[in-house]
Amino acid sequence: MSRINKNVILALLTLASSAFLLFQLYYYKHYLSAKNGAGLSKSKGSRLGFDSTQWRAVKKFIMLTSSQNVPVFLIDPLILELINKDFEQVKNTSHGSTSECKFFCVPRDFTAFALRYHLWKNEEGWFRIAENMGFQCLKIESKDPRLDGIDSLSGTEIPLHYICRLASHAIHLVVFHERSGNYLWHGHLRLKGHMDRKFVPFRKLQFGRYPGAFDRPELQQITIDGLEVFIPKDPVRFLEEIPHSRFIECRYKEARAFFQYLDDNTVEAMTFRKNAKELLQLAAKTLKKLGVRFWLSSGTCLGWYRQCNIIPYSKDVDLGIFIQDYKSDIISAFQDVGLPLKHKFGKVEDSLELSFQGKDDIKLDIFFFYEETDHMWNGGTQAKTGKKFKYLFPKFTLCWTEFVDMKIHVPCETIEYIEANYGKTWKIPVKTWDWKRSPPNVQPNGIWPVSEWDEVIQLY
Repeated sequence: MSRINKNVILALLTLASSAFLLFQLYYYKHYLSAKNGAGLSKSKGSRLGFDSTQWRAVKKFIMLTSSQNVPVFLIDPLILELINKDFEQVKNTSHGSTSECKFFCVPRDFTAFALRYHLWKNEEGWFRIAENMGFQCLKIESKDPRLDGIDSLSGTEIPLHYICRLASHAIHLVVFHERSGNYLWHGHLRLKGHMDRKFVPFRKLQFGRYPGAFDRPELQQITIDGLEVFIPKDPVRFLEEIPHSRFIECRYKEARAFFQYLDDNTVEAMTFRKNAKELLQLAAKTLKKLGVRFWLSSGTCLGWYRQCNIIPYSKDVDLGIFIQDYKSDIISAFQDVGLPLKHKFGKVEDSLELSFQGKDDIKLDIFFFYEETDHMWNGGTQAKTGKKFKYLFPKFTLCWTEFVDMKIHVPCETIEYIEANYGKTWKIPVKTWDWKRSPPNVQPNGIWPVSEWDEVIQLY
């Protein structure tokens, strides 16, 4: 009987203790927390998400770069997209005023930052300091493509990417270099044989699959999840650049070999190249102001790919534009900058071609490209007869390159584009070229009806 009483008493004591504990929890939740309000929410350990691996890694990285004056800014697409959704509120957030980690605490393997290398003055010792803070860092280097045109300097290596890991999270630091076309360039993240391919899941990286080119962004400093960071002042524009940033280099080695075989340094050739460069720069400025995409086409594209320069006997500058990017004020815009219309062939819906007159009898020819199910084409028209021609191309996308000190588009599938226009023998210079018969991709396409021929403007 006494044993039963002891068990009953023990059970009652346990029940009473549990009830008291529940009461304390209830009292704390509904009275003390309400009384203290935001003061408790900001106390150490109570802010939501701030104990995450990602946030701690980013915090340490920002502490590291700030203490060493490393000019970095945030380029992570996911975080920039989240920031952009609530941009006005983020801009007005003051340091330490947030109670919830919304951006840097999203579970992921990487956070991407960019480094403006030309502004970095203290690279030496950076690795050692990072390792003292607990980071494991990997540095990826490769030759500087800006020096490939100089035999004595080609092969000089520069840093392209840093990957710094802390616990299970990594910071991908993309190194941006200045290029002569007043833009920023980053290189391909290519691992060398001795590097640990299991260091991080490289396939998940959002930068480095190929080289990239970006307009130099204006930056602003804001507070994100209690951390002060720099971001592009116009995050939408930067995000729009990312999927179209792929960059391909001119083939300097092949160009040097070409010039050993054939070079033209006459006064006439140098004068033409100078004038053609000025015409191309003026055309690029005009089209950029209109917001019209364009690329190097025909002989200008061939000159870039074959010899990294303008072909001196081409006598014109050739550009391509997708017909869906056509704007009705293109003609007036070129005339306003001193380039009168020489001729206009075709119509917007069929075979449009514009030609403008530059100085010293150099033409600017603009070909408009039309897309079909399995190919693209641009048109040509014979002025005297109205006979139409089609030039067929395999489908292509656009990449950035550098040409005559400019960041400019070329077809990414360059060799297919050039071979369509010039055949397999494009490496051999041809000074006699009949645009109606010589191109392997040309097809007769009928004659403009008389009623439509009136819309073909000829200014000779």
